[in-house]
Amino acid sequence: MAPTSTSAGSPRRPRADAERNRTRVLDAAREVFRARGDEAQMPEVARAAGVGIGTVYRHFPSRAALIAAVGEQRQAEIVEFGRTRCLPSATAADGLAAYLEHIGEGLDAERGLSASIEAAFGSTEPTGEGRARAEDIAGQLLARAKEEGTVREDAEVGDVVMIVCGLAAVIRYEAGDWRRYVRHACAGLRP
Repeated sequence: MAPTSTSAGSPRRPRADAERNRTRVLDAAREVFRARGDEAQMPEVARAAGVGIGTVYRHFPSRAALIAAVGEQRQAEIVEFGRTRCLPSATAADGLAAYLEHIGEGLDAERGLSASIEAAFGSTEPTGEGRARAEDIAGQLLARAKEEGTVREDAEVGDVVMIVCGLAAVIRYEAGDWRRYVRHACAGLRP
C-alpha cells in the first residue's frame, strides 16, 4: 500500500471540484429559498445548482443543514460588510447606521430565506460564531461612537441586538417603513 500524503490526524482538503459544487449549491439554495421560502425543496436546489440531488446531500445531509449553512453565509456577508464598510466610516454613528441599514436590506430582500430559517429553527436570530462576530462589529462601532460623543454613554451591544430584532419584525410583518425604523432607532441612541 502506498503512503498517503495526509496523516491519520490531519483533515483532508476537499477537492477543488467538490468545493465548487458546494458553493454552487449554497448560492442556488439562497436564491431558491429567497424566492420560494419554506416551500423550497432539495430537488429544486439541485436543479438550480445544476448538480444531482446526491451532490446536495453529500454536502448537506438534511434540509435543515442546508438552511443553516445558507443562514451562516448571509451572516458572514453582514459581518464582512461591517468590517470593510462600516468600521472605516468617517464617524462611528454613520457606520452603525449603515450597518443596520445593510442588515435591513438583506432581511427585506431575503424574506423567503428568513421564513425558511424560522420554520427550520424556530427563530431567525443568529447564534454561535456568526452572532459573536456581528456583535463584535457593533461593539467596536459603539465604543468609537462613545469616544466621538455621537451615541449615549449607556448604549450597549444588547441595544443594537434589540434594534435588529425589531427591524426583523417590522420587515417580516410589514409593520411600516423599515428604513424609517432604523433612522428613529439610531436617533434613540444619540446623546
